Amino acid sequence: MDRHDGKILIVDDEKIICGILSRLIMEQGIETLVANDAETALRIIQIESPEVVLSDIRMSGMDGMELLTKTKELDPDLPFVLITGYADIPGAVLAMKGGAHDYLSKPFDHLEVIRVVHRALAERDLKRRIRYLSDQIEQVRSLGEMMGPSDVVRQVVAEVNRVATSEFTVIILGETGSGKELVAQAVHRASHRSKGPFVAIDCGAIPSALLESELFGHEKGAFTGAVIQKPGKFEVGKGGTLFLDEISNMPLESQAKLLRVLQEKKAYRVGGTRPYEIDVRLLVAASHSLEVAVGAGLFRQDLFYRINEFTIKIPPLRDRREDIPYLAKRFLEGANVELGKDVRGFSDSALHALLVHDWAGNARQLRSAVRRAALLADES
Repeated sequence: MDRHDGKILIVDDEKIICGILSRLIMEQGIETLVANDAETALRIIQIESPEVVLSDIRMSGMDGMELLTKTKELDPDLPFVLITGYADIPGAVLAMKGGAHDYLSKPFDHLEVIRVVHRALAERDLKRRIRYLSDQIEQVRSLGEMMGPSDVVRQVVAEVNRVATSEFTVIILGETGSGKELVAQAVHRASHRSKGPFVAIDCGAIPSALLESELFGHEKGAFTGAVIQKPGKFEVGKGGTLFLDEISNMPLESQAKLLRVLQEKKAYRVGGTRPYEIDVRLLVAASHSLEVAVGAGLFRQDLFYRINEFTIKIPPLRDRREDIPYLAKRFLEGANVELGKDVRGFSDSALHALLVHDWAGNARQLRSAVRRAALLADES
């Protein structure tokens, strides 16, 4: 049998079970890794990057459900198969709604084990192909093609091209849904760091207690639940670009630590005593003026002065209505592909409604409206 390039991680505190599963899978030409506890499994996932995880639910210490949660934090696309006794099947089915790919019940049907493993591998390969194609499309599509043909968009494109090849920190201002991350990605692609990673983090979507861990990383045992060492976004983005979205939502204490990191070009993981070097280009975004936030005492003045090197303002969609027909057509084309439909276009009344609406959510809201309309429309 030809050997598969991937590896399957088997996690069970019963060594006999690990041995049985390992032999079954290796007979398919697939390499296996074995862990007898969840903590060891997490270390293996970080080091070996397996293609699939098969884990028992009931284990001493961290159980399979907890391992599932922590695995998805490390790699949301990693297929996770739960191994369960008959009594635990309802829990396993519930866990599938939380991200598990499938479950296997004891005693094993050997053919079912092989089927589940191959399905999981196929899912992993499919997600990678989809991500690759999506990335290729975004790389080919220019910022103007993504945002529209208006003069104001052309001005934004010109500003991106002007600042991209520098190491300036850029503040990107725009209402929610206006395309701030698109602009950040365009700056990254046009920079000399384009071959490095583009790492984005939404400062408003992460609890303040966890934000510093996400930014700077943490050491094992730094706080409850820190069972392994975790690199922060500043480490993950080495050699590339770090995009801090909604930076004005960052707590003042975290702002002070961010300022020190930017000044010293070094950071400490939470709970750590040894610094690591910083090598990222910083881009930030906000929905409202940072100067106003400074005046209100919500944003540190010294941090604002440090990052205020170049600003790109994205006008809201209501101030560039000539982009609306173009964007609506592009979103409809995407919806047709997604839904397998062939909705040809917009009636005059529908297009007029799109043009006069103020779009508080900007392009994101427009896209949602077009997708919903395409779902409900007859194909004509």
